[in-house]
Amino acid sequence: MEKNKVKGFVTGVLCTVLVGGGIFGGRYVLSNKDHAVNQESVQKAKAIESLIDKYYLDKIDNDELESYLYKGLMAGLGDPYSTYYTAEEYKELTEDTEGVYRGIGVTMQKDVSTGAVTVVKCFEGAPGAEAGLQPQDQLVKVNGEDITDKELSEVVKMIKTSESDTVTLTILREGESDYREVEVTLDTVEAPMVEHEMLDNKIGYITINQFAETTASQYETALEDLNNQGMERLIVDVRDNPGGLLTSVCDVLDSMLPEELLVYTEDKNGKKSEYNAKGTDQFGKPMVILVNGNSASAAEIFSGALQDYKVAKLVGTTTFGKGIVQQIFNLSDGSAVKMTISKYYTPSGRCIHGTGLEPDIEVDLPDELKNQVSIDKSEDTQLQKAIETVKEMQ
Repeated sequence: MEKNKVKGFVTGVLCTVLVGGGIFGGRYVLSNKDHAVNQESVQKAKAIESLIDKYYLDKIDNDELESYLYKGLMAGLGDPYSTYYTAEEYKELTEDTEGVYRGIGVTMQKDVSTGAVTVVKCFEGAPGAEAGLQPQDQLVKVNGEDITDKELSEVVKMIKTSESDTVTLTILREGESDYREVEVTLDTVEAPMVEHEMLDNKIGYITINQFAETTASQYETALEDLNNQGMERLIVDVRDNPGGLLTSVCDVLDSMLPEELLVYTEDKNGKKSEYNAKGTDQFGKPMVILVNGNSASAAEIFSGALQDYKVAKLVGTTTFGKGIVQQIFNLSDGSAVKMTISKYYTPSGRCIHGTGLEPDIEVDLPDELKNQVSIDKSEDTQLQKAIETVKEMQ
């Protein structure tokens, strides 16, 4: 192996613990046996590296070897939400939260209990939908490579970094026994974070697809437009919304609640951090929030706060149940570590991790509609129940 790679391979673990020597502060003691990274583990890494260099048959990708050393350190936590990102992966992650990226225009979710990666939403007009992908398709291979046991971030990277302008996805569709191969074109995708329209009876309808950096401003624009059209009642749809940024959901809630507690977190030491609305007005019109089993994280913070304050009723099915918060720590070489640092609680003190939010009115979609990219509003049983409910509210 190249000498500079050897140095990175062995000492990189220390950089991970120190986070570039600045975030956590202090010095790391190599002989501290209370930590995973100590002098003995460094020597063991050197020994394994020497064996690889001397005996491994095939070509060695030193960058991958080094990257997986750090990924392994995070994987040892046994937490599917804590991970290491290379500089390239972190850049892609940032692009996703900005809402513009090179990809296929679908959102995916990994089941932490089964490891299955499933398509949750296909954006209309985007390459994935155009190629025939559908919600609930389970991803099996990317360009012929099995994705079993791979982190979701790795799967996304495999898709985005396909060597050609297309990517071949092997999927398993519900109700079918044979695999399908779908070839999808990679393109620049501008994912709509917020969509809105006016329904009959002056009912405003806003869909929030994800809580990204642009979501709050798009939501305020949508709300203003609907108000200018004479909106009297509102339905907000966060079905299949996987979450996003804590700051984003708090900014959206600012327009709905006065100076109230929106959410609070508690870390491993019992330290609480509260997030409060900065606005002065409470949304005073009848309001319903549509939720389902794919409404997660920030979408649950949004729904939980408005449910707690009785500003809105929840219609749909029980939400995903992700009640923990991750923080990203930037490393000095452009890479980053995402780590679970706290649990979050709704204003009334509910921790919904592993249980989810129960809707006020439970109603499911017919099974035959669950894998469709778009559903006619007249057939959408959950939306129709939300319309019925909001019309009855005073």
